[in-house]
Amino acid sequence: MRKSIIIIDDELLIRDLLYDHFSEKDWVVSVSESGEKSIELLRNRAYDIALVDVRMPDMDGLSFVRKMRELYPTMPVVIITGYPTVESAIEAIRLKVDDYFIKPFNINKLYKTIDHLVDRYKRQDEKVPTEI
Repeated sequence: MRKSIIIIDDELLIRDLLYDHFSEKDWVVSVSESGEKSIELLRNRAYDIALVDVRMPDMDGLSFVRKMRELYPTMPVVIITGYPTVESAIEAIRLKVDDYFIKPFNINKLYKTIDHLVDRYKRQDEKVPTEI
């Protein structure tokens, strides 16, 4: 089964770069430029992971993660930001974000991190048969 990712970033160049990179790796990829639009996408489809920018015009990425957690409490999340702050990093920890990347990021390192997180979460979801 193909892995899936939702990418939320208001920068078209970043969305296009990430869309192309993950699509080339045979992922199902959805992109969005806003938090509100992304919440609607999440209401219609579950993804394996979310990649979320912190600064967006309608809703910051951490507010988006709070709303997303209402729908999918355990879905893995990776934050990307061009404006890192101690406050946003601490809030990301409180929201149980899985990783925090600063722009400009190494796309191969970002991909490996995300791929590893999805594999780890999928293994946790596998049910171990119980003996009768």
